[in-house]
Amino acid sequence: MDEIVRALVPKSKDFFCPRVIIGGMEAPPQEQTVKNLVDTLADGTKVKRRLSRQRACNELGEKGKICAGHLKRWYQHSAELAGRFGAEIYRCEHCQTIYLPNPDERPRTRTLAW
Repeated sequence: MDEIVRALVPKSKDFFCPRVIIGGMEAPPQEQTVKNLVDTLADGTKVKRRLSRQRACNELGEKGKICAGHLKRWYQHSAELAGRFGAEIYRCEHCQTIYLPNPDERPRTRTLAW
């Protein structure tokens, strides 16, 4: 059985990047576990659940780097998405990954209260 080891691999002298090493070889980014993945749509778009107080995308790209695009409230979604996931939907401005709200946080669908 292959042993899974989590290691910090130096990218530069001051920055360490987490990597997953399986059986002595580094796993490619697509084989690493996807955090909070809820579903994948027919067109390949990933639907994920937001972490507590999350403001930036945590999706890994082809090179293994985090996207880090801002999560914006998305109002132009289809009626199918609204019926399936609810009205409060967020989307990354760079990679277009869809995020659902965190169930532990208050919904942000009301008007602002001072």
